[in-house]
Formats: sequence, structure tokens, C-alpha cells
Amino acid sequence: MEQARCVASGLRARYDAVRAFTESLCAPLCPEDHVVQSMPDASPVKWHLAHTAWFFETFVLGERAGYAPFHPQFGYLFNSYYVSVGERHSRPRRGVLSRPTVDETYRYRHHVDERMRELLDELAAGRHLDDLAFAIEVGLHHEQQHQELILTDLKHAMAQNPLRPAIFGGAPPGRRGGGAGELRYLDQAEGVRWVGHGGGAFAFDNEAPRHRVFVGAFALAERPVTCGEYLAFMQDGGYSRPELWLSSGWDAVVANRWEAPLYWERRERHDDSFQLFTLHGLRELDVDEPVCHVSHYEADAYARWAGARLPTEAEWETAAQGALAGAEDVPRGAAPGEAGEASIEGNFAERGRYHPEPAGAPSRPGAPRQLLGDVWEWTSSAYAPYPGFRPWSGALGEYNGKFMSSQLVLRGGSAATPASHIRATYRNFFPPDARWQMSGIRLARDL
Repeated sequence: MEQARCVASGLRARYDAVRAFTESLCAPLCPEDHVVQSMPDASPVKWHLAHTAWFFETFVLGERAGYAPFHPQFGYLFNSYYVSVGERHSRPRRGVLSRPTVDETYRYRHHVDERMRELLDELAAGRHLDDLAFAIEVGLHHEQQHQELILTDLKHAMAQNPLRPAIFGGAPPGRRGGGAGELRYLDQAEGVRWVGHGGGAFAFDNEAPRHRVFVGAFALAERPVTCGEYLAFMQDGGYSRPELWLSSGWDAVVANRWEAPLYWERRERHDDSFQLFTLHGLRELDVDEPVCHVSHYEADAYARWAGARLPTEAEWETAAQGALAGAEDVPRGAAPGEAGEASIEGNFAERGRYHPEPAGAPSRPGAPRQLLGDVWEWTSSAYAPYPGFRPWSGALGEYNGKFMSSQLVLRGGSAATPASHIRATYRNFFPPDARWQMSGIRLARDL
């Protein structure tokens, strides 16, 4: 009984913190900022706020007898892709919804918060919580995913505005550490390794089961590719050399007229001097920062130009095992999740920079830098089920498994990812032409 109370108390504190952080991200916005949808893949901030409330209302509160939804049609408006739950409003048309108003959306959130806190207080008093605790934990991590989406979708929307508005006023937190330094590679021996989540803490179903893989000898770049290094690729004709590109990648270059990463803006038409659009407004290109907002196609083309390749997700994950605080005490090849992941440090959303920064010095000699935070790192691995994968039961089984087609895996989190949301086993996934997420490049080589 006492253990159940502790679990419920911890959930209550975490619920309050996660929900408050979401609204803190929206505090600088005016009502008009909440309703813009700049492309079909992005959603208005207002929709994110309502959808995350809908998730708790549907999968937690709705499981209790006698609960009446806040509004009978919000389930239709704010369902995302849960077919088993009911019909949904068209995703590309979320931006046409002027109603409910922004004020009503916040009232909806606060209504759900009140009911959720009542429930959490009941659980803390010793009521049965196993199934509800799991759904609440899923909902919290789901909301953290939408915190990142709020930032990246908002950035895309503001970049369409000729005023280039700075959503977060004032200067961003200053860059830490020094420059990036010379790119070095860290050798990794071949062997049978464990990958996937080993249990004992929350993970999404697509991170399991833990299983063994043979990983050949390879070398992993100590840090991500920088803006300066990527600029050299551009100056060498990277976007005009079809031999560097996958066929569908070259088609994307031509169709979209790509000449640089997303949010890079030339000062003059034929100038190689660039500015970057950020959530703090326009700023000068910093050649020591990790390059950001590149597609898998661009990452792959750069790797080929550099005489390297992208790592597989198994290579990335096994290398990351030693990058976490306390991981040096874990035997080589131990399962991720057995190495103090709670003490992850890096440039994450809580820092308020919302933009990558130079790598700085390694935490210890021979350690990879920036594996966690700053930029999501493309791998060469297709997003596919692990051997023995089983989706969650019920409607939550639609969360990950049904998207295991035509997507590539990214690893490591970004400057828009909450620190408590990421881990070495986390599998993000996007189609190869996606650029609006904070995606970057880490190279690998065969040995």
C-alpha cells in the first residue's frame, strides 16, 4: 500500500511539472500565434494543447465510470490517428479551426487537470492504480513529445513570416564550452551486443524487446557534423552533384530547390554568408555548431561526400551506452537502461536555448560528445520492429507500431527535447525528406 502511495505521489508531481512546462513554452505567444498551421505535417499550438488534454481525457479519465467529456465534439477535433477510438478531423485542416478559441482550449486543459489531480489524489490514498498509472505515464511522455513538436512546428510557422519574429525575446542562453575542434573518430570493437530497453523504467513499446545483435568493428565520429563542415560540402557543389545523392534524394533536391539546410538564409543571392532563423530570431551562422534541420537525404549525401556513412541504430546505441553518467561502471555490452540514465546532461529544452551549441570539450578523454541533446542524429536504419516486438494492447497499440514503414530512425534527442524524456534506447522516426525537426548528422566508418 505504501509503495502504491509513493508511486501515485510521484506521478502527481510529475504530472504537474510536465503540464506546467507545456504552458510555459506557450507563455510568450499571442492568441494569433496559437492558431497558425504552416504545412500539413505541422499542427497549430492550440491543437497540441488540446490534443494532449484529450489524451488524458480519453485514455485515463474516460476509463472511469461516470466521467463526462468536457465537450462532446472535442474527441473528433483532437484525436490524432487513433482509428480504434473514433473518427478524426483532417490533419492538414487543423489550422482552419478558429473555434474553440484559445481561451476555451486552456479552459479545457485546466478542466482535465482538475479531474486528473482528483484521480491522482485518490490513487495516493491507496486506490488500485496499476493500469491507470501506466496510461498516465504514457500520457506524460506523449505530452513531452508534443512539447518538442510545439517548438518545432512554431519555428516552421514563424519562418514563413517576413518579419522573422523572435518568439522568445532577448538573447538565448550563451553557448557553453569552446569550439567544436577537429573531427575525430572513436574505434568500436566488433562483438555481440545488447540493444533495446531492458525494463525497469518507462520506455515505448518500439524500444523492446531487448535483444542481441552482432555489431561489426566500426568507428563513430566523436561529435556531430558542424555548420562549417556542412558549408564546405555546399561550397564543393554538394547540392548540384547528383552522384552524391540517393535517387529519391536527388528528386527531392530538384523538386524542392534545396540549396542549404532549412532556415539557412543567404545574405545575398550569390553570397556564401548565411544567417539562421531561430526561435530567438535571426542570428549569424556559427560554424562550430552542429548542423541542424537536414533531411536524411542530405545527411546521407554529406556522408558520401565526406568518405563516410551514417551509423546503424545498433552502432549508435551500443556506442551511446558509455556516454551516460555512471556508464563507465557498466560492463561493456550491458543492456541500455542498466547505466544511470537518470543523470543525463546536455543541451535540452529545459535550458531554453532551443538551438544546438558547439560540442565543447569531452567529459572524459575518448568519450563521444553530444550523443544526447542538441540534434537528433539520422541513422541508416529503417524504422522496423525488433525481433519479438509486441505493440501495447488496446488503442495505445496504435502509438508506434503502425508507422513501421517508409521511415528512418533518428537517435539522441535535440535542444527541443525534454531531458527526462530521452534515453539511449529511444527510437525517433521520420520520413527521409523531413527537415523541420532538429535533425543533424553523425558520421561512421568501417574498420
